Amino acid sequence: MASQPKDNEEAENPAGGGGGSMNLTAAEIRSSLPPASLIHHIQTSLASLSHFIHSPIRPHFPVDEASSLILMPAWSHHPSLPYIGVKVLTSFSRNAAQRLPSVHASYLLFRSDTGVPLAVLDGTELTLHRTAAVAALAAKFLARTDARVLSVVGTGALAPHVVRAHLAALPSLRRIVLWNRTAEKARDLAARLREEGIENVCFEHRECLDEVVQMGDVIACSTGSDRPLVNGGILKEGTHLGLIGSFTPSMRECDDEAIGRGKLFVDCEEAVEEAGEVVAALQRGVIQRGDVGLLIDLIDQRRDGRTSDADITVFKTVGFAVLDILAAQLVYESHL
Repeated sequence: MASQPKDNEEAENPAGGGGGSMNLTAAEIRSSLPPASLIHHIQTSLASLSHFIHSPIRPHFPVDEASSLILMPAWSHHPSLPYIGVKVLTSFSRNAAQRLPSVHASYLLFRSDTGVPLAVLDGTELTLHRTAAVAALAAKFLARTDARVLSVVGTGALAPHVVRAHLAALPSLRRIVLWNRTAEKARDLAARLREEGIENVCFEHRECLDEVVQMGDVIACSTGSDRPLVNGGILKEGTHLGLIGSFTPSMRECDDEAIGRGKLFVDCEEAVEEAGEVVAALQRGVIQRGDVGLLIDLIDQRRDGRTSDADITVFKTVGFAVLDILAAQLVYESHL
């Protein structure tokens, strides 16, 4: 949860008095967002505050045929969340050829009663943490309680956050299996994770994607793939599939069969128009709009998730501004 106010003035206004804007670095964000704390904060805050947060559809501006500028605003006047937040991010798919991240972002936080600037946060780091936390929160509701093997497809910047968040949400996990198109990257990440000294968990990499998919009790895909990677026909009963990396209609991390076999949940309404896997399945009649549930439905128990150990469940996140402002709140208030 967010830190407690330090005095009476902050108790009345947790957004502070506007005495200067903070600049919160990636390192400060990492120290403020342990996975278990962020998962808990998102779960409880979505349940209690989601109806008080305004979050318009994010505008996408094409910079050129392979690049875009995206704005993600959200605001609330609720006493527990008195903020305006805006994430400004760029997506440049060509950056991979230059060994640069494809997405860069900054997050701006203001008081919602006065508009006073409060903080500038490293938006890239913030996004990595909230994306992993939301996927792990969904897995907490949708994975089997005895899940032991987490298969991670894609080992870029998001992958280690995905691993740590799932370990926090699913304490039964004992084995992490990593796959990447470039096997060396998966091997290197496995080695780095071993060096963190996480107890009772083994880390390994495999070069056959289908083998990794078949091994997973939980599968977490964190890629920017534009073609399906996960073959739904080989998913074993009881699997939970998390689709975390793709966020445009042209990107797909699994095929139609994976979507059709699973009970499908998404992080926000916009996912049915922005997530390539969901868009394709809807267009081809593999699923109907009524088949798609929301994460908040699971949290509020308005919709059943897993009802048997044999169920296949699927969660798709494209990210939305409500999640960003909740993560930014936790960071900012921990530095007051």
